[in-house]
Amino acid sequence: MGKRGDDPAPGDADSAVDRLLAAVRAIPRGQVAGYGEVARRAGLPGRARLAARVLSTNTDPTLPWHRVLRSDGRIAFPVGSEGFLEQGRRLRAEGVTVREGRVRMPARPLDLDAEVWGVR
Repeated sequence: MGKRGDDPAPGDADSAVDRLLAAVRAIPRGQVAGYGEVARRAGLPGRARLAARVLSTNTDPTLPWHRVLRSDGRIAFPVGSEGFLEQGRRLRAEGVTVREGRVRMPARPLDLDAEVWGVR
């Protein structure tokens, strides 16, 4: 992998993309996760921007991209845009409450190593 914030090293790019897409596919219907949480679940902690970039270039119509939000629960598309409206519609169809473009994010499970050692 490249340094944090950089693109993955050339040989690692496909692996990182595959892991990120698998993490998005693993989000259950009716649930959401932030870009950073998706990256963490993919084994790429601190790579939220990479997760966002991968989703922005994805063309797989079966990928549940709409389940991924900003860490504060906001839809990342500009308010009122086609993407914003579509994401809200898809989330509501799955029973997710969306108010003013925001979803209440689930509490992150306790990570003992992070709590004791400050490792995130």
